[in-house]
Amino acid sequence: MRWAILSDVHGNLESFRAVIEDLREEKVERVAYLGDVVGYGADPNDCLTLLEGLTDWVVAGNHDYGSIGLTDIDAFNPSARSAILWTRDQLLPENRIYLRNLLLRRQIGEITFVHATPNQPEDWNYIFTFPEAEEAFQSLTGGLAFIGHSHRPLILAKEKDSEVRVIDHEEVILESGIRYIINVGSVGQPRDGRPEAAYGLYDETGKTYRLKRVDYDVATAQKKIIKAGLPSFLAQRLSRGI
Repeated sequence: MRWAILSDVHGNLESFRAVIEDLREEKVERVAYLGDVVGYGADPNDCLTLLEGLTDWVVAGNHDYGSIGLTDIDAFNPSARSAILWTRDQLLPENRIYLRNLLLRRQIGEITFVHATPNQPEDWNYIFTFPEAEEAFQSLTGGLAFIGHSHRPLILAKEKDSEVRVIDHEEVILESGIRYIINVGSVGQPRDGRPEAAYGLYDETGKTYRLKRVDYDVATAQKKIIKAGLPSFLAQRLSRGI
């Protein structure tokens, strides 16, 4: 099975369309989506329509739940909170229902799909430190988890009782006896210093993973954000990948 793993579109229709077109060229057999289809960007309903037509293997993100009142947005930064409140006003009734029905975590065989962390996904924690990574591995059932949330691609590996290590490559062969937590980055708002849309490709048969980056029409996405009256910073950051 050849998987495409997508996360964090955040209402960016231009980046989402570019990635979907790229999926056709990659000839993936199944798509998993790791949450936050809305928030920040100017096209939440159109992105939801695309997602529903793309896959039913979807988990919820904090912005998805925040946009329908299922998670507290008081801790969101001012730009994120402003965007969520705007998104609440834009969402169609059927899209509210769709978001409300999303699960926090899904699993198939040895693979876990979750937006934030395998442990306590409802708390929307990040994995930024080695102790946080150790805690995530302790609760991981199975040998592989795909996550999003931070918008920063990352591959973490842990072998038995050894310490967690970072694999500093965008393509890797997943070795037997080693567990992995892989952050697939963000389709709609990358934050690793590169503006291209990012997503992951996982070959379940060959046990390989590759981060894929796709150019898209950043300028149009920026103009839409400004026209919608959303915070200008949300447009500016797209061209800088921050």
